This record gives sequence, structure tokens and C-alpha cells, in this order.
Amino acid sequence: MSTLFKTPHELESAIGQHLGYSDWLAIEQSRIDTFAEATGDHQWIHVDPERARNGPFGGCIAHGYLTQSLVNFFLPQIVEVQGITMGVNYGADKVRFPAPVPVGSRVRGGGELISVETTRDGGIQATIRVTVEIQGNERPGCVIDTISRYYPEEASP
Repeated sequence: MSTLFKTPHELESAIGQHLGYSDWLAIEQSRIDTFAEATGDHQWIHVDPERARNGPFGGCIAHGYLTQSLVNFFLPQIVEVQGITMGVNYGADKVRFPAPVPVGSRVRGGGELISVETTRDGGIQATIRVTVEIQGNERPGCVIDTISRYYPEEASP
């Protein structure tokens, strides 16, 4: 269940708070293969189960950028901002991949609101640190400070 903000202005009162978690998502080889096709990254540690079985991770692992891209899937499950004309992904700061995400594992995102500011064009910019947890692993697969801009209904970009 996502944390609900009825307007983007309410975000400021939640700085420093944990916003909750997404659902768990299974990382299957088919998802990794599809990502490899889309990006052209066919490195054997991702797409060759037989070779990867004898490699450094004991099997195939998800691409770091695949893990990072799932944050866009997790964010709407973590936070919902209403009272906007639109929301846009503005960017990201500080991306890290502390642990590999093995095929067959389950991951979820957890969010913490780091900062909120008003932009020159009337948007509300929120930095949310998303930690992609790997079920049963102490270390996360990805930690990223996402930057989103929400444009209130009363303002236009």
C-alpha cells in the first residue's frame, strides 16, 4: 500500500520518513533475457546459465541497470501524489549496486523521502531514496536517490 499525499505540498511534512514498500517481484531469467535484448547487453553472467553456474556468482544475475529500472515500477507502489497535472522523472543521484540479484530471487523497493524543494517553474521536486531489497539478503541490490517533479493543479510547468 502506497503512502498517499493529497497534494504535492504535503510532501514537505514527510521529509526523513520511510514511505513504505512495494510488493515483492520475482526476477526470472526471461526478464533478464528481455532486458539483454532491449539493451544489447548479452554478457554471459546475465544470459548464459550454464557458463554462469561456474562463474563468480554461481548462476545468472540481473543486470544492475535492470535492477535500477525496476525502481520506476516500485515507486507508484510506494508513494502516490494526488492534486497534480503531471509528474515527471527528473533524474537520479547516487546510484549503487551493493549486491548482485540472482535469477530466481525476489526483490522489492522501499522508499524514504530525502528532500523536497519548489522549482522555478512551480513544480515540487522530491528526492526519494529507493532501496531495492533482495529477499533473504542483508545487502540490497540497488540504492538510488530518485528525483521526481510533481506539478500542482494550480500551477503549470
